[in-house]
Amino acid sequence: MSILKTRQKLVDIARQLFAKNGIDGTTMNDIAVASGKGRRTLYTYFKSKEDVYYAVIESELERLSDKLDEVAAKKISPQDKIIELIYTHLSMIKETVVRNGNLRAEFFRNIWMVEKVRKKFDEDEIELFRKVYADGKADGEFDIDNIDLVADITHYCIKGLEVPYIYGRLGHGMTEETSRPPGGQGGLRRAGQAADKVTAAAHCMAMTNK
Repeated sequence: MSILKTRQKLVDIARQLFAKNGIDGTTMNDIAVASGKGRRTLYTYFKSKEDVYYAVIESELERLSDKLDEVAAKKISPQDKIIELIYTHLSMIKETVVRNGNLRAEFFRNIWMVEKVRKKFDEDEIELFRKVYADGKADGEFDIDNIDLVADITHYCIKGLEVPYIYGRLGHGMTEETSRPPGGQGGLRRAGQAADKVTAAAHCMAMTNK
């Protein structure tokens, strides 16, 4: 098995154990035994359980990043792309937290570590928004003077919606099918409404900061 595959297997096993037993209830020995790789192999890749946890968060964010890249590559209008990026971000964040069971409490308790790991993800997502807004401006779909600022504000607005969305206080009952406009064209209706508000707020703030 290649080095990358071995490391990923250890991360996957650790995530499952963390989700089932929590971080405090999982030891490095548990991970080594469950993976069938042994302690020596585990410590070759990770110096501590904190390092493993760091890698688990990083791996989960990579899943989200891959989904956002798929949306960004779609041949749809910039406005629809912004809407779908927002919906995908919120949906994937919620799925990630929910599917990790007992680990989800750690996402909130150790928010400083999550923030440390997600720095690159945040930067990459802002760059995605920046490109879509630039494309939309070039096509005449968006009237934006400060693309960088609007991209930043859009990202941080969505980031601020993550916790209420995860706890079901935002977008209650929203599904991909029920949210699509008639004919299946364009973005997701309710997510689109939220996206319109986020984009409008970002645009207004950009205008006041020129």
